[in-house]
Amino acid sequence: MRIEEFNYELPESLIAKEPVNPRDHSRLLVVDRKSGQISHHHFFDLPQFLSAGDCLVRNTSRVIPARIPCLSLDGKKFEVFLLKRKSEKPNVWDCLVKPGKKVREETPLVLKDQTAIKVRKSPSQNFEVSLPEKSDFWSWLEAVGEPPLPPYIKRQITPEDYQRYQTVFSNAMGSVAAPTAGLHFTERLLEELKTNQVKFADVLLHVGYGTFAPMRGVYLQDHVMHEEFYSIPQNSWDLIKEAQAAGKRVIAVGTTSLRSLESSSLFGAEGNTNLFITPGYEFKEINGLITNFHLPLSTLMCWFPRFWAKNFVKKLSRSHPK
Repeated sequence: MRIEEFNYELPESLIAKEPVNPRDHSRLLVVDRKSGQISHHHFFDLPQFLSAGDCLVRNTSRVIPARIPCLSLDGKKFEVFLLKRKSEKPNVWDCLVKPGKKVREETPLVLKDQTAIKVRKSPSQNFEVSLPEKSDFWSWLEAVGEPPLPPYIKRQITPEDYQRYQTVFSNAMGSVAAPTAGLHFTERLLEELKTNQVKFADVLLHVGYGTFAPMRGVYLQDHVMHEEFYSIPQNSWDLIKEAQAAGKRVIAVGTTSLRSLESSSLFGAEGNTNLFITPGYEFKEINGLITNFHLPLSTLMCWFPRFWAKNFVKKLSRSHPK
């Protein structure tokens, strides 16, 4: 299939600039795959669509304050965007730099707490930065960095963004973008689901910057998919298999959880996945998916060609004209 078949016009007016408060008051569109019926709700209505024994699979990765404003020694503004820590050099990170053209072989920069760092071009012409080794590294990074809001959110960072751009169940630092489907859950909603005996299987996938990269090339097979680290603990596998054996549903919260589960047959319970889900893919582990709408040419799950989307939008407009 041609990549262009997954492109569509997205008016900027339809992109929410501020999150809904409280989180679970966001709108929820429910599609019954068997009947094709569409219904409109709020996210706090989720419990009425789940049964005791169903298993929700959620990604517990936490977003790092990856966007670091800094200055050159002569006072020019720079921004370092952390991508991934190098395993062989824990204090060195792959990064993006803005403006990258101003970086020579090695450029010293100063952070807002006066910490001196150095950015340089790697042999592959990418960028890397050396950060200080600190026992309280994540607390320090939160003090000098900012939440990496998606590039389509064009506004200033607010103090609320530091927590609002995290899921309430996140616990493992490593993502440079939020697993956004999980942002709609509140503690109250989680407790209600637990009371209803819905199970939770936690997995980990550290979301990389490639999540924002559109497909490139002419055909789907031309696109080179980015890699992301994932891990599925044994106790989570036990919950998933228990639900499957009992005939209950396994529902992924977001495409990151989905890709983690579906990667297990390819790469095992832990590894780096470059799984690219395209039309014709046969799902092996899940029965349902909770997800947000995706950007044009998104690689998160390349499943909804434009000619299908047109029919879906027509159906959607009839069921909910507003």
